[in-house]
Order: sequence, then C-alpha cells, then structure tokens
Amino acid sequence: MESLWLLIPISAGLVLLILGVFGWAVNRGQFEDLDHEGERILTDEGDPVDTGQGGPLHPPEQSGR
Repeated sequence: MESLWLLIPISAGLVLLILGVFGWAVNRGQFEDLDHEGERILTDEGDPVDTGQGGPLHPPEQSGR
C-alpha cells in the first residue's frame, strides 16, 4: 500500500509526458497528409527525399598549399 504513494505520481507524470509529446507531434504536422506519404514511394520523382542528410552539397575548397 505504501508503494501507491510513489506509483501514482510517477504514472500521472508519465501520462502527462505522453500527452505532451503527442500534442507536440500534432502541432508540428506529423499527422498531416498521411495518404501522400504512402503513395510517395510509388512515384519516380528523381529528387531524393532527404536532401539535407547527405552532408554538404559542395565539397570544401582546398587551399593550394
């Protein structure tokens, strides 16, 4: 019975954390246009999906030393 004094606040905090993360995801647009994302892999666009993930677009210039 004594453990309820610890478990109830921990579970309430966990619920609030989960609701906060879910609210953040909804406000950031994570659940917008889900149909397009499922069909995107079927089209051949030619552009990579994550262009910013591959590092710099241009190699760094080297000095002539």
